[in-house]
Amino acid sequence: MQDIFTVIENKKQEFAQLPLFHFMQDKSIDPRQRLAWAPCAAPFIMNFGELNKYFLRVEPTNDPLQALINKHTYEDDHHWLWFLEDLKNLEIDKSMKFSDALRFLWSAETKNARWLNYQLYQYTLQATSLQKLIVIEVTEATGNVMFSTAAKIGKEIKEITQKECRYFADFHLDVETGHMTSSLDIEQFVKDITLPEETQKEALKSVEQLFKVFTKFTDELLVYAKNHRIDYPLIMG
Repeated sequence: MQDIFTVIENKKQEFAQLPLFHFMQDKSIDPRQRLAWAPCAAPFIMNFGELNKYFLRVEPTNDPLQALINKHTYEDDHHWLWFLEDLKNLEIDKSMKFSDALRFLWSAETKNARWLNYQLYQYTLQATSLQKLIVIEVTEATGNVMFSTAAKIGKEIKEITQKECRYFADFHLDVETGHMTSSLDIEQFVKDITLPEETQKEALKSVEQLFKVFTKFTDELLVYAKNHRIDYPLIMG
């Protein structure tokens, strides 16, 4: 099982080099522009709570690994509330007709965000607890890259507006437990798992595919940020 987590870590390092994160680190660009992709990410962010509640969580359970997953889902199922708060703080909480909102959420601009949801549902629906753990680890790895970068932008915005972000902030990172395998008891639990060769091959294939889907999603966010210019500056708080 440790081999799978090594692959995930290597994929995470590759993921961190994607163009979006270079864009987000470019301080010559207005900090809010570097987060201008936020509306495009809404389909994924708003569905992430549902993924935790209805696909990853299984109650009651006698499976010790599933019990650990259940605990993790309660930590992750409400972060979309912080996202809504930050849309206001970033001053990109635009009003629009309901029909226009639906048209945007199901538009070509957000197709990869929606596809990411469907892929995560596919990999977790009726999955074993071990298969779910792999999905969680990939999601946590990509999320750590995203939020460690976004939190720095959140600090820049706070210095300008005196408004504190919660989703795009250290707050989000601090309340995250990180990888499920980060605590010693879980780490040992996972290390003791021996996978049959065929199961390991399937797991590695899942890791590869999930990182591909997250990469497409990330590339879509960059395109959106570049195509949607924020023309007015942040106001000093």
